[in-house]
Amino acid sequence: MASNGATPHADYGPVLVALATMQGNVERAQKTQAHEYLEKFQKSQQAWTSTHAMLRSPDATTESKLFAATTLKGKVNYDLDQVPRESLPALRQTILSLVALYRTGPRPIRIQLCVCLAILAIQMTEWKDVIQTVVAEVGTDAEGGTCLLEFLRVLPEEATTGRKTLLTDEELDLRIKELLSDNAANVLQLLTQYAQSSSQASTDPRLLECITSWLREIPVDDVVTSPLLTIIIDALSASNGFEAAVDCLCAIFKDTREVDAYLSTIQVLLPRIVAMQPKIAQIMTDEDLDTFKGLTRLFAEAGEAWVVLIARMPQQFRPLVECVLECAARDRDREAVSLTFNFWYEMKMYLVLEKYIEARMQFADVFSRLDDIMLKHLEYPKPEDDDESDLFDGDRELEEKFREFRHAMGDVLKDCCEVIGVTECLSKSFRLIQQWVTRYGAQATNTHVPNWQELEAPLFSLRAMGRTVGKEENIILPQIMPLLVQVPEHEKVRFAAIMALGRYTEWTAEHPDFLEPQLNFIINAFSHPSKEVVRAAALSLRYFCQDCRHLLRDHAIQLQKFYDSVLDGLPQASQEEVTEGVACIVSGQPSDKLYDIFKLYCDPLLKRLMAKANAAQDEKGKLAVADHLQLLTVFISMVTPYVEPSAENPAVKYCQEIFPVLGTIVDNFLDFSPICERICRCWREMVLSYRTATKPMLPALADKLVSCFAASKQGCFLWTTDAIVREFSEGAEFVDRNTSDAIYHFCEQQIISMLRALNNVPPEDLPDVIEDFFRLLIDTLLYYPAKLVPSPLFPPILSAALTALTLQQVPPLTATLHFLRDALGYGGDNPPQSSLTGPDDKAATPDDLPAIRQAVQKLMLAEGELLTQRVLTGMMFTFPKDCFPDASGVLLGLVELVQVQITPWIARTVQMVPAGTVSQAELQKLLGQIEQRIRDGEIRKVRYLIQDFCNSYRRRNVAPRDGLGRLEAARFRFSG
Repeated sequence: MASNGATPHADYGPVLVALATMQGNVERAQKTQAHEYLEKFQKSQQAWTSTHAMLRSPDATTESKLFAATTLKGKVNYDLDQVPRESLPALRQTILSLVALYRTGPRPIRIQLCVCLAILAIQMTEWKDVIQTVVAEVGTDAEGGTCLLEFLRVLPEEATTGRKTLLTDEELDLRIKELLSDNAANVLQLLTQYAQSSSQASTDPRLLECITSWLREIPVDDVVTSPLLTIIIDALSASNGFEAAVDCLCAIFKDTREVDAYLSTIQVLLPRIVAMQPKIAQIMTDEDLDTFKGLTRLFAEAGEAWVVLIARMPQQFRPLVECVLECAARDRDREAVSLTFNFWYEMKMYLVLEKYIEARMQFADVFSRLDDIMLKHLEYPKPEDDDESDLFDGDRELEEKFREFRHAMGDVLKDCCEVIGVTECLSKSFRLIQQWVTRYGAQATNTHVPNWQELEAPLFSLRAMGRTVGKEENIILPQIMPLLVQVPEHEKVRFAAIMALGRYTEWTAEHPDFLEPQLNFIINAFSHPSKEVVRAAALSLRYFCQDCRHLLRDHAIQLQKFYDSVLDGLPQASQEEVTEGVACIVSGQPSDKLYDIFKLYCDPLLKRLMAKANAAQDEKGKLAVADHLQLLTVFISMVTPYVEPSAENPAVKYCQEIFPVLGTIVDNFLDFSPICERICRCWREMVLSYRTATKPMLPALADKLVSCFAASKQGCFLWTTDAIVREFSEGAEFVDRNTSDAIYHFCEQQIISMLRALNNVPPEDLPDVIEDFFRLLIDTLLYYPAKLVPSPLFPPILSAALTALTLQQVPPLTATLHFLRDALGYGGDNPPQSSLTGPDDKAATPDDLPAIRQAVQKLMLAEGELLTQRVLTGMMFTFPKDCFPDASGVLLGLVELVQVQITPWIARTVQMVPAGTVSQAELQKLLGQIEQRIRDGEIRKVRYLIQDFCNSYRRRNVAPRDGLGRLEAARFRFSG
């Protein structure tokens, strides 16, 4: 350990130079070099002495001292094993002296040192009098009190947040008890003494933050019955302590959610909280928005915590509900009202229960007023200069925030509907519409709509409440619907009315008398100059076609003419929405008419598609082809008639007609992935929609997929292959043995093409293709294990999987790991086999599973060590966190298969990591625990041992210090 004297400047001179380089205006290469040097320095043995020297040097800058404190924290956290156990008391004393040295600041350095000391206290289990030692070192004067508060604040956070130490779970739990639980009473006394020491101390935000942190350990009853409660509440009146006091009280509220256990505590808190209601009006008068938001949060979180008591004791808790309601009502700028939304939802969830019907009746007036408040907040702002072209003064972020906020308020309106009833809520919106018509309706023209905000808001509310309104509502909606199709010519008003109509299409389907005027209103909107209105019309038309298809089925020909006339003028998203709508009409046609109507709608699309394909010369033109292909796919995915297996499917008949066109297009655009992906999606939808009815198409489709993948190496062709494998697998209904065998042969061709591709191209150039490849293999293994596992392709497939594990993207890694887990599963007693049955009621997977099991075990004995290396080093170095469960699952499967060999494989793998990153003692501890778990038959616990080891390694060594070295994967080779 460093002595109290400063180390010579040369000890850390290069560090200062590197820090200056990082902060200076130099070339990027120099900064990169400096960054790499500092990373190595932070992990080095030298950092122990250099950081102490820098922190004690009078010449070092504040920035360099902060770096030193941060580095020291990391050393204590991750590299404590570099310090002999007998030297820990000296390290502790050194850090204590540094904390005392910086007790007056700068604060960032002091905080880092306090965290450093807290981490050491957690890991140095022989240190029993932690808090007493720190108090003695920093003192109890003003500066010492501040320093002590910061140490006390970070101690619970470091002890209970995540796993950052090498302590076992049992050791960590015991240490937390020693540090926190056993010291709770002592800390409460210390905090009370400090709070009462001076008026400044009582409003010190650090005191309040410390109380909040220790609420995890100090019983909340003890805090509430102590003088600290008054100090916390009084701090709400102090500007410097307000925010911290709000946080502290909200933490207390959360701790009292178990209301039956804390009823007496809540009864103490409630009157103190509602006594602050008069502050609401005063704060808004002073226009102190930050304080208003804090107070709103305070009331709302108290309500959320005690909501069950509000339902049980409505009279006693009504004042708290009134506080939340007043905050919502007074929030003119809509900055704080969203803090109340979750409270209203939680309250509604209780009030709708039959058990709390009395409370529901008592709070009906509250939710009625809440509905009025939300309706007012829904209004768009009124511009001061009457310029309605920009309601938010060019602030697009504010405009988007307001749009999202309105939808959240719409959820509150739904809550009101459930509490006070749909009829009353609809009546409120209806009255507002009527009021606007009475006051301003006569003044509205095509160019000017006075106070349109007061009309648009209730229209929006109708749309928001639509989900809660039943089809049987016959009181208000019959009065509202005629008004909606007569709204004045204003963009936002028209948009709101069209969207509202689209939300009530299920109601309209039950009230057909209203369909014609609504549909005419929607269709006329397609010629509106506003793009937003046209988009709304497209979306609403989709809902009309979906929900009223039985009413529109006989109008398919007229709708086709309209569809054909408007399609080209719509944006792509709207084209798809309208197409989804008219496809619903086509799908509702009787079988004898389906082919003709299907052809009527799709032939014009096909004609446009060929014209776009012939004209496509640049990327924009090619993307237009891809977009148009999606419209055909929409029809295929939605027009799915039921046809007897022995009969010809009219939709498949049409798909066979268009297949040559799609094949020609894909041949011409094999180098443009968006077109290939859209055509593959179209083919895949054919298989998924019509299933085994597509059997007549299979030969041509399989040949095209094989040739296209061999030529382009695009994963979409494997994706479509996978769909065919699933639908025509061995044992599937209506699939004969010859067809199933042909499908496997087709799949085998795709596998060989992919293995050849991996032979010539590094995996990092094919991440998406690798993902599709292994997802195909997962299904092939599931449905054809008896063919795939004994196949000579299986060893190179495993080799390809090992190569794929060098990637760092989540999707291909996940697919590869899933395949490996399934493959290992076939080596055990519970393979992930298909439950499908064959034509003779025999399992599609073979009865002689032992042969498959033996083949997998033999392969794992040969390749298991390499698999262990790749997975374990991936978990230690390169795998994203999302891949850890599957990666450890692979190792678990391997342990279950080769229990004897796995320990030496893991040992040899860990010994290959960069020197000094894993101690021999740590390795022996891991191996001993693994062997013990295997002997005890607790094999599944090996998975968690490996996960904890790898997590610990990654925390201590964020990146390989000198590269992976010998652990770099060998290049994939395939000679098939």
